[in-house]
Amino acid sequence: MSVEHPIPPPRVVFSDRARALLRQLRAEHGPLLLHLSGGCCEGSAPMCLRASDFRVGAQDVLLGVIEDCPFYVAAAHYAYVAFSQLGIDVVDGGGDSFSLEAAEGVRFIARSRLFTDAEAQALEASGPAPRGPQAVAAASGADGTCRDTPTGRT
Repeated sequence: MSVEHPIPPPRVVFSDRARALLRQLRAEHGPLLLHLSGGCCEGSAPMCLRASDFRVGAQDVLLGVIEDCPFYVAAAHYAYVAFSQLGIDVVDGGGDSFSLEAAEGVRFIARSRLFTDAEAQALEASGPAPRGPQAVAAASGADGTCRDTPTGRT
């Protein structure tokens, strides 16, 4: 008798506006990644960077792949978001940032909600979140391009 496990919820969801901005930035700058460090200053805001300009750490956690762009969170910050779904949106006012969207006069923003008990159980049953730069290979197609993981929309 097989045990059916519920489908785990996406760890990160993007609004339509955030997806459109990501597609625009990827068209302008090439391969991208998003990283949430949790550090000081803008550490709680997702940073959108050229993939070639950022080295993913061995313990960084892959939360999903959105519009062919991996979304990682720093290992130390993962402890704070492990039981939450991140909702990524765009707000006006770029501010002073290294993130690529700042030049457009906007910025990505992360909001969170706690997973329900059932969602948390489904995530636990699915095993640990993938870590490190090699984690994105599991989310890549046969042609080497990333495919969207089930991220949903906000």
